Order: sequence, then structure tokens, then C-alpha cells
Amino acid sequence: MSRITELRCRACATSAPVGPSYVCVRCFGPLEVVYDDDLIRATISREQIGARPAGIWRYHELLPVDVPPERGLPVGSTPLQRAVRLGERLGIERLWLKNDSLNPTLSFKDRVVAVAAARAQEFGFDTLACASTGNLAGAVAAAAGVLGLPSYVFVPADIEPAKICQALAFGARLVPVDGTYDEINRLSIEVADELGWAFVNVNLRPYYAEGSKTLAYEVAEQLGWRLPDVVVVPIASGSLYTKVAKGFDELVRFGLVEAHPVRFIGAQPEGCAPVADAFRDGLEHPVPIEKPRTLVKSLAIGSPADGASALALARRSGGSIEAVSDGATRAAMRLTAENEGIFTETAGGCTIAALAQARANGLIRADDEVVALLTGNGLKTPEALDSSGSAARDEDEPLLETGPVPAARRIKPTFAAVEGWLASDRRRKPVPSADPLQSPLSVG
Repeated sequence: MSRITELRCRACATSAPVGPSYVCVRCFGPLEVVYDDDLIRATISREQIGARPAGIWRYHELLPVDVPPERGLPVGSTPLQRAVRLGERLGIERLWLKNDSLNPTLSFKDRVVAVAAARAQEFGFDTLACASTGNLAGAVAAAAGVLGLPSYVFVPADIEPAKICQALAFGARLVPVDGTYDEINRLSIEVADELGWAFVNVNLRPYYAEGSKTLAYEVAEQLGWRLPDVVVVPIASGSLYTKVAKGFDELVRFGLVEAHPVRFIGAQPEGCAPVADAFRDGLEHPVPIEKPRTLVKSLAIGSPADGASALALARRSGGSIEAVSDGATRAAMRLTAENEGIFTETAGGCTIAALAQARANGLIRADDEVVALLTGNGLKTPEALDSSGSAARDEDEPLLETGPVPAARRIKPTFAAVEGWLASDRRRKPVPSADPLQSPLSVG
């Protein structure tokens, strides 16, 4: 008997069959996975979880797959590090850092992609794809490589070079789009419909989003099966922020932890802070930002899909959503590295800076037990620590050097441009396969 009973619209509660769907046919609201709670309650326990191997699949009863996949990257069970020195600097007695930069591709996106890729296989897809601000591109490419599937990643042309390099190393076909993430996301919806690819954050989004819950499961288990007082989470679309709350709620519902109020603090960069702005202004829905301007590119989503849900959670839990300057983000990256030996990327710097603001404003007390989620590795955004910004780039410089994708290699955010790019890509001379034991691999 399957633990997954249906998909259900978050807005109007209309049911949909389990499949590669993401939007309600009645009201166009987002679809979410519905589980058989009684079946889960009868089959899960702390003892069972504790006896299993490390990784996200130790919680498989709470995830939207029929069975754990046989193949895939070793994702999850990342350290929850006690941050004594950083806590002293910020005036917090019990501070923990959930270091998700130690996942296989150095970010939390490995969690959501692992779940989406498992579902893609169950649905019979033969190509993985995504719209990405950076980390997701590498995670999709790596997961596809392990499964022997082709991958296509659609990214803003000004994406951080280190993230481009990682995705290309894993074998992805990079599609640099001259547009914002929101424009790329709309393009991806069209491509998914036209080409039938598995876009992990489009037609597989209901399953993909559930992977974020595993951060909540791990935090609770690593704290000795209890919940903290405060969790600080970066906000891009708002999905991670809300799914961590859902994970905690499920642990309580299934008797794995005692109920305990948790305040949720969200972090956004000032140059793209539609959720933080709406929280400050008392709005129920964020006002979209057309042109993000921030060095925290992984959080630069101007029209966050789960923004309204994030606002409701912040207010319901007694938390807040903080807007952080780029300068504060840089300072927090350095502070975390110098005091705890964790070089976090810009999203992590934004998270620690939001934590500091919430502490200064009295939203976090000195004796609170606080967990901050560090979702990516600073090696992906090293240029952020150079306050002068990246050097200018000539159009004929190689793609993997520092700087944005040259204009000649970008496409417009239209399906016609994608078709042209695909046709051009197919005309390129393929790289011959090489036996690494016989000859060096040539790339060109």
C-alpha cells in the first residue's frame, strides 16, 4: 500500500492524481503531496530511524517515494555544529550551525534533487532539467550523472562562475539566459510542457519541495529528538523556510518529538527582499521585484512562489523576516569563517546577518536555543568577499573564467530561442569518449 495518496491544491483543496503535475487545474494554485498518516504512524519510530544508514532515506516513510532509490548520491546527515565562539560574539548561549555545505555538491539542493530524481525515475522520465540561480544546477547535473541521464540547466547569464563550472564538470548542458530567474522559471514551464523533460522545480516541484523537510528531521534527531526555540532560514522562493516548519510539524504529529513552539526567522538580501518588505509593511502577499540587485544571487527571486506562506509562518510563529545589506552579508561570512571554521556562501552570510539583526532587535533572546541553516559552501561565491566586485570581462574570454556569460552565448527567455539553442547544440561536434586508462581525456 502506498503512503502517498494524492496531490492536493494548497489554495482550494482540489485533489489531483499522483503524477508529474504541479498546478491545480481548477484555480492554478500549487499542488502538494498528501500522505496516509495512519500508515506512517504505524510504521515509523525513532528506533527504526536510528538503526538505518546515514542520509535522507533513513526518513523515507516521510518522503514522497514508494521505495528508497537503489542509486544516487549520499545526501544528508550533515553536521549540526555547536557554535560557541560565534554565539559569544552574537550574544547567544546555545547556537548551532547546520552545515549543509558538506553535501555532495556543497549545498542543500542535493536533498531536494535526490527526492525529485527518484520520482523522475518512477515516472519514467529520461532527462533531468532545472531553472537555477546556481546551486540547483550543480545538484541536478550531479544527480543526472549518477543515474546516467542527460541534464539541462537554465541559468541567469550573470551567475557566479564557480557554480557554472561545477554544473559543467558534472556533464550538464548549460543554457545561459539573458534574463532574471523569474523569467527563466516561466521559460522552463514552457520547455517542460513542450519537450517533456523532468524539470525538478517545475513539473516535479511537489516532490522536490518535500526534500527540504529532511533538514528539520535531522536537526531534531541531532538535538536528541527535540525542537529548538528558533530556526534561522534563508528565503528565496520561501519553500525551504516553510518546509522546515512542515517537517517539525510532522515529527510532532507522528510522535517522534514533543510539541514545542519554534520561532522562524527568515533571511533575505536587501536588494531582493520581497518577502521581508511585505513582512515589514504588514502585507499578506509579497510585491514582486522586477530587477534584483544583490550579490546574494542564490536568493535573488523577485516573485517568490511560497512568499505568502512564508509570511503567514513568520507571523504565526512569532518570528520575523529580515532584510540584510550586502555589506552585512560579507561581514557575516567572514565572522562565521573566522570563529567556527565554516566558509559559507552568500546565502549563509545573509542568514547569519539576519540572526544578528534578530538578536539585536530582541526577537532572539540570549538563552534561546537557536539553529541557523547554512545551505551552501563559500567556495561557490569567493568573489563575494571582494568588496570591489568582479572584474570586467571581455566578450571573447573563456566561459569558465571569472565573470558573466558573454552576450554572444546567451539566449532570450523564449521557447523559440531554446529551440534555436538546441539546434545549434546538436550541430556541435560531440566530444569523443576516451578510455582514461589508455589516453588523456580531451575536452573541446
